[in-house]
Amino acid sequence: MPQNCPTYIFGKEETRPQKASPPRKKPSTGEREYVRPDEVDAMMKAAKGVGLHGERDAAMILMLFRHGLRTAELVALKWSQIDLKKGYLDVHRAKGGNDARHPLRGPQLRALRAIAREYPSSPYVFTTERKTPISTRSVRLIIARAGELAGIPFPTHPHQLRHGCGYYLASKGHDTRAIQDYLGHKHIYHTVRYTKMAPQRFETFWDD
Repeated sequence: MPQNCPTYIFGKEETRPQKASPPRKKPSTGEREYVRPDEVDAMMKAAKGVGLHGERDAAMILMLFRHGLRTAELVALKWSQIDLKKGYLDVHRAKGGNDARHPLRGPQLRALRAIAREYPSSPYVFTTERKTPISTRSVRLIIARAGELAGIPFPTHPHQLRHGCGYYLASKGHDTRAIQDYLGHKHIYHTVRYTKMAPQRFETFWDD
């Protein structure tokens, strides 16, 4: 589709940029595309109980959910982005998204401090035994295993945690623009999907 279209004003051709169009809606697969907070807790518990890096894996699940991180953003996360004393995280968004500073609450601070003690010599937060950044493939495998062990009734992948963050914030009645900024969406039509599903919109439809 051309980015610019000609118009004619007083007999002269003028080029005006077209507005970005919303992405085409993907056909539904019938599967839920997000995980709920109780399922996130179950996945974290399952991750802690398996393998040599249970605390690290559970912390990854928590950060993906609480901050709506993409896999690429998680594996690129550095300690220089984190202020454990003041409790802030500088989120650097991928895909041309908008960066933001997020507050870190107790669960994230405790998890990150444990990671810092266990893996003290790498600039990256989530690393392998060789002190190299964990790969996106490994993250996908960890999330899939945690979901299966937790009894989630469908295959889990990291982006379901990002979607879970969006749906959770919308269900709490938070402003769409604020959610857009929190998730780093460049265009608000990516955020509206969450607020459209917020149950508060329909609470007054029936009074029995």
